[in-house]
This record gives sequence, structure tokens and C-alpha cells, in this order.
Amino acid sequence: MSRRQLAKLRTDPIFKGRQFTAEVILWAVRWYLMVPISYRDLELMLQDRDVSIAHTTIFRWIQAYAPELERRLRPYLRLSNGSWRVDEAYVRVKGCWIYLYRAVDSRDQTIDFLLSARRDAEAAKRFFRKALGQPHTVNPRTIAVDRNPAYPCATAEMKADGKLWRSARLRQYKFLNSIVEQDHRRVKRLIRPGLGFSGFHTARRTLAGYEAMAMIRKEQVRDIGGRDMRAQANFINKLLLPAA
Repeated sequence: MSRRQLAKLRTDPIFKGRQFTAEVILWAVRWYLMVPISYRDLELMLQDRDVSIAHTTIFRWIQAYAPELERRLRPYLRLSNGSWRVDEAYVRVKGCWIYLYRAVDSRDQTIDFLLSARRDAEAAKRFFRKALGQPHTVNPRTIAVDRNPAYPCATAEMKADGKLWRSARLRQYKFLNSIVEQDHRRVKRLIRPGLGFSGFHTARRTLAGYEAMAMIRKEQVRDIGGRDMRAQANFINKLLLPAA
């Protein structure tokens, strides 16, 4: 990162009042969201780089910057295709299991996600509305789901409301969802070191960061390679620069 970029980052309102430089903050946020690691382990990694910091401070950084990263990333994503795979994963929050709705397209490109306390038609409709409202999504031709009876009800109501194409086909075949089920494993692997979440909003903010970093690593951003760490770091820094 250049000195000019670092100076701009320090003036961004989202970094106002922070004890550490934006360069340190973004390094910690990027690595926590990218690899399975606990806050305490990341604290040790930073200490090895002569940065003395408490793991609770890293937690606050994730809560502040992970959802902001996901929000600013959306306009830069490649357009997804119209073949959706939708499924729910289970996430432990305060000792209870709640539902994480997720969708990818046939190329394994992330479409969207939604954390929900319920697994019913209303939750499914909220998820579809959220997904269709993203700048990188298109109205699907086909939607592959499991045998959850909430999906036919949700899609029928959305077609009646004109939110979903009437020609969109709902395909309830479990084997078609192998792509999204494999993608669930990545999310669960990232969650595992933290042994779940302490609250719903904590989970939602952290998961937003996990998904944002995964989109970058899946090469959903043009000209950013999945293994080009420098390009990814520069892109994230650019996203968090203040408007010129």
C-alpha cells in the first residue's frame, strides 16, 4: 500500500478513533475472514509482527468492517447466471442452531445469503427478495432446492406478486444441490475455530465478511485472481478508501 493510500485510509470516517493504522486493521480483517483461525491465534500472529493487541479488539474490527466490506463489494461482482442452487446450512448461535440460507449459481459463484431464526416460506421469500435485489444477480431460470415444502409455497407467491419470473422452474432434487452443499463446508470450516457465535447480529456481521472474502477468492471480481494475494489486498484497500 502506498503512503498516499494509507493516508486516505486513515481519514476515512470508518477508521476514525482507531488506535491502530488502517493497514494493520485491514490485514487482520482480511486474514480472519479468509482462513480458519481464532481471534486468540490471530492475536499471537500480530504479536509476532510486533503489534501488541487484544483479541477482543480484533473481534470489534470484524464486527465493524466485515459487513462494510461486503456492502462495498457488491457493485464489483460479475453477473451470476440464471441457474440457482439454494440450500440451508445450520449455524450455532448462543448454543442454538439457526438457519443460514445460501445460494450459488451453476459455476459456484455466490449469489447471496441470509441468516434466519426460522425455516419456513416467509424466510425463503425474504431470502429470494434479498438475492434478487443484488446488483450482480438475474431472475433465475431454474432454482434447485431440496425437499423443503416451504420452497414451492414461497416461489408460487413470488410469481403471483411478479417478483419472480413465471417461467422459472423449481427443481426439488437433492443431488442437484451438491455444489452449494460443498460450498457450505467452507463456511463451516471458518466458523469452527470460534465454536459458534455469541449473538444473532454478531453472526450476521461475521458471515457477511466470510461471504465477501469468498466472493473475491472465487474470482467473482474482474481481474482479481483467486490466488493473487497482493491484488486481493489492494482491492480491499481500494474498497475502503473514502470517495475522492
